[in-house]
Amino acid sequence: MSTRWPSPAKLNLFLYITGQRADGYHTLQTLFQFLDYGDTITIDLRQDGQLRLLTPVDGVPEDENLIVRAARLLMRAAAESGRLPANAGADIGIEKRLPMGGGLGGGSSNAATVLVALNHLWQCGLSVDELATLGLTLGADVPVFVRGHAAFAEGVGEVLTPVDVPEKWYLVAHPGVSIPTPVIFKDPDLPRNTSVRSIETLLKCEFSNDCEVIARKRFREVDAALSWLLEYAPSRLTGTGACVFAEFDTESAARQVLEQAPEWLHGFVAQGVNLSPLKQAMTGQAELR
Repeated sequence: MSTRWPSPAKLNLFLYITGQRADGYHTLQTLFQFLDYGDTITIDLRQDGQLRLLTPVDGVPEDENLIVRAARLLMRAAAESGRLPANAGADIGIEKRLPMGGGLGGGSSNAATVLVALNHLWQCGLSVDELATLGLTLGADVPVFVRGHAAFAEGVGEVLTPVDVPEKWYLVAHPGVSIPTPVIFKDPDLPRNTSVRSIETLLKCEFSNDCEVIARKRFREVDAALSWLLEYAPSRLTGTGACVFAEFDTESAARQVLEQAPEWLHGFVAQGVNLSPLKQAMTGQAELR
């Protein structure tokens, strides 16, 4: 039997770079909120111990695909603790809607959905904390998707504090370029000394993204997209880009602007949600039992 699992996008409602560690990683403060929009992961269980990815990604070797890495990681962790059913396996596919290199967390979300769904389907019994710890080895953004609640993140993004923020409507636009994260973080002009503030203070300030000035400088498409969106609503970069988003109080207001978008700008309208669609799906599974 095939099961379908949401793999939602995220937005960084704000993102501030507060320093750089000796190992080169940057410390930050950011606010994650999910969108009711994203990819869909399909899983068919196997009884022969095999893992198969039914939808390879062009240019990404299978061993580097986060979906495969997450499945193998869970399989290994559950086996080591004696919680993996005999001959557990799976065929995994993905219906991809989120762009790669877009700042929407697509790859991290895919990995988290695989961890959470296979843990449930295989009945491994790993806790959310255990899954989040596994996820962190795959990427700094994976734990927030595993936990499934909007969160204030600090450190390199792994120190999470759940928060509830207004669930606005967003027009998310992709300017047609992919931005590798290192391009932003290696730029000498990136702000790296934004002051550390409490979440209470940050929520009262106008939101912004320290990476935006670099993305606009290095990618004219990002600059053009933001320049256009800012005519209609408060707008900014998400993550290290390339996607940008504008904030609205209603769905209709967001859609009216999207209808006016120039041909070169592709986008979608979605609502910000504090409880991720994956978390909602898991709650529904618990209720069914």
